[in-house]
Amino acid sequence: MSKPTFVLRTLAVFVLVLSLGSCKSHYLSTQKSATLLDIAAEPDEQAFVNLQNYSRDFVLDMRYATPQNFLKEKVYPCEACFLRVKTVKSLLAANQSFLSKGYRIKIYDCYRPLSIQKKMWKIVPDANYVANPKRGSIHNRGGAVDISLVDANGVELDMGTPFDFFGKEASHLYESLSDTIKANRLFLKETMLQHEFKSFDSEWWHYNLNTGSSDPVSNLKWRCED
Repeated sequence: MSKPTFVLRTLAVFVLVLSLGSCKSHYLSTQKSATLLDIAAEPDEQAFVNLQNYSRDFVLDMRYATPQNFLKEKVYPCEACFLRVKTVKSLLAANQSFLSKGYRIKIYDCYRPLSIQKKMWKIVPDANYVANPKRGSIHNRGGAVDISLVDANGVELDMGTPFDFFGKEASHLYESLSDTIKANRLFLKETMLQHEFKSFDSEWWHYNLNTGSSDPVSNLKWRCED
């Protein structure tokens, strides 16, 4: 084999390996670690990780992995909660605060690939209900969660409306609610605000990490491996 031919073949193999590695990087694995990992040991705060590898203390009810949502369609391939490392750190701290009081966070939605945002927009092309994928959502940036609370018996606290109820009653500013409902919403909101999240006025369930909006939109997809 001539030297130029050898060099060209070596270069081709290198490009192929690089290409395969690049393809792999476009997927997130839903496979859970056998033992819990330490989020503080993660060196890259911007990396996407599976929340369930760092805690089993959350209740997952990922609605878009089922047809039980306002779209009436399953748009996620399976139930998984991926977020950026920095978001997970704040969410773990918030959940610890709730756990100390006998409650825990119930999760409806986490990171959402841009391709799924486009799919949702195709089903409901209305910015009142779905963020326009041209602009992207903080869910697409790995910095948003849709959540509620459950008590020690797993019973969800009464928040006045279901998740993804698009009416004025879902707003933090809506006052015609019982004292219990208002107290439940305030309990959720105050604790989340204490842990680097901010609320979204029209949706009692939606919380953004304070620094989440500055992150780029992502289209990292996940493989369902469990």
